[in-house]
Amino acid sequence: MSESSQESWTESMSGRERVRHVVELLDEPVPVQEIADRADVSRATADDELQRLQSDDWVTETTVDGAKAYDLNPVRMLFDEVTDLIDAHSRDELERQLAELKEEQEALTAEYDVSSLEEFREQLAEEHLSAADVRERRNVIATWEAINTELGLVKHALHLYGDVVELSSPRTDSSSTLA
Repeated sequence: MSESSQESWTESMSGRERVRHVVELLDEPVPVQEIADRADVSRATADDELQRLQSDDWVTETTVDGAKAYDLNPVRMLFDEVTDLIDAHSRDELERQLAELKEEQEALTAEYDVSSLEEFREQLAEEHLSAADVRERRNVIATWEAINTELGLVKHALHLYGDVVELSSPRTDSSSTLA
């Protein structure tokens, strides 16, 4: 980070806000000291904010090379993504999205004459392919994984749609369907 952007960063956000910002960008467990360094705060400030985030279920504590570390809570991330989908889309839109994702998945299975991503991966290891073919297939694997992830999220959103909408709505005199 340049010196001018460093000053802007520290002037526009509190230390705790910078810790939260760094945590939001984590893609693997990171030691407390590294989070403190990235956020330009003391280790004590980072540790205190990380413990608060852990008590709020935003992060999970682990160890990396024997040092206390934190990572985003994957359960919280899943629920946040599912509720974001429900907030942004109607049930009908989610059903259309599910159909489109299934079509993309079926197109991949037909194009590569396999029944699953696992079978496609097995072919990658078994066949004698050029470097360009391996790169292309790795791109296909990444696409397939992304489709599978989106499919899972959309299915969860559809499964929980009614409950989330009901719980998000203002309270009425009607009894809950969750009882």
